[in-house]
Amino acid sequence: MIYSVRGTLIHTEQNTAVIECSGVGFLCRTTGNTLKDIKLGTEVTLYTYLSVREDAMELFGFSTLRELDTYKLLINVSGVGPKVAISILSVLTPEQIAVAVVSGEWKKITQANGVGPKMAQRIALELKDKFKGIEADESAANDNGDISADSGNVSKAVQALAVLGFSSADVTPILNKLDGGLTVEQMIAETLKKLGK
Repeated sequence: MIYSVRGTLIHTEQNTAVIECSGVGFLCRTTGNTLKDIKLGTEVTLYTYLSVREDAMELFGFSTLRELDTYKLLINVSGVGPKVAISILSVLTPEQIAVAVVSGEWKKITQANGVGPKMAQRIALELKDKFKGIEADESAANDNGDISADSGNVSKAVQALAVLGFSSADVTPILNKLDGGLTVEQMIAETLKKLGK
């Protein structure tokens, strides 16, 4: 398995980046969001996923581990292949996907090419089921008085950040200090900045 590639970005086109490492160009399928983060002629690092099929081997590259982790979650949903996952991550960030899944706002996912209402609902359902233990853990912590998350946007942000791998104990103190008028996505973005991620 190839964990990452680091080298000079020598070519890009739609959903494709070529990274030259020691004279070898690695073609990586990637997202629109990753392409915005990297610049031609500069040294870049992409975290990778190698897809092996009978007729092809494809390398997928992402500028952040969060995006790679979200890609892996998406391709494990029945009916979602690599191209659809790339399409979703080209129009939505991992944070926006987490918010859509946790809050049940699956219609946001239909913004991606090739994703209709049925597929978006399936994605939200299967990913929410995968992380249902997170909500139960949060409820138990709130009952014990360990976490003081308010209801509404703060609790949605806690759940979305938990989907991304952050513990409630780490993010709740930060979220409780933020302006309650912020959207869930703004709360997540501010929390990630403060966590230095």
